[in-house]
Amino acid sequence: MGIPLLDSEQVLAFVFVFLRIGAMLVMIPVIGEGSVPVRVKGGLAILIALLVYPVVRSGAPAWTLQTETLWIAWAILGEVLIGALLGFAAKMVFAGIRFGGGMIGMQMGFAIVNVIDPATRTQSSIIAEFQYMIAALVYLAVDAHHLFIVAIAESYRLIPPAGFHYSGALMEAVITFSQAIFTTAVKISAPIMAVLLFTNVALGIVARTVPQINVFIVGFPLQIAVGLFFLGLTIPVIVILIQRALAGFSGQIQVLLRLMGS
Repeated sequence: MGIPLLDSEQVLAFVFVFLRIGAMLVMIPVIGEGSVPVRVKGGLAILIALLVYPVVRSGAPAWTLQTETLWIAWAILGEVLIGALLGFAAKMVFAGIRFGGGMIGMQMGFAIVNVIDPATRTQSSIIAEFQYMIAALVYLAVDAHHLFIVAIAESYRLIPPAGFHYSGALMEAVITFSQAIFTTAVKISAPIMAVLLFTNVALGIVARTVPQINVFIVGFPLQIAVGLFFLGLTIPVIVILIQRALAGFSGQIQVLLRLMGS
């Protein structure tokens, strides 16, 4: 039995499929984090590409490949952007969770209590890392990562290889989805921030009425204790907020696919 030969068109088509899938895997939470070895992400991208490529070649006769250098460069950039934007919505939600945790930690007095984040290789608030781990567990528990595998298959129905389309509506949608950083951070941090604010107000009243008490010595451990106590109480609320944010992934992915393919 002879070995089947691949022409340049088939190789280039597989490269396009691999780039779209690889860019998505780099962007999505948990799997795309820096703590996951590059070999694992690369091997998973090649495996998914091998599974998707035959379907793409047989189910999309409308698209054809060209050999011009500028066209190939633009097509490669488009495939990378498609994959990156598919994981963009989830990335923004998790960035908002980290931001909200950092706000809580700073209000509690944990501004210098940082740990090395294995995902970004930078220092991060310990409260932000705690909330990120909760979000990652919820993300895996509700199988939200499966949505992106479905999105890859759906993307080739709406956007053939080298079929990326840029428009102002796409950039407007990206900016709109980026608001999730601030809305998620406010929703997660608001209850604890409010309690800590009332605690500071109470300490200020005590300092004015009983000047003999050193509120600086009493205030720091009190803020930490109150913050940790209410952080534990609000974990079920945080889980519900994360589930609601993850539930919107499917709709956001569909919007991005329609805009990139129109």
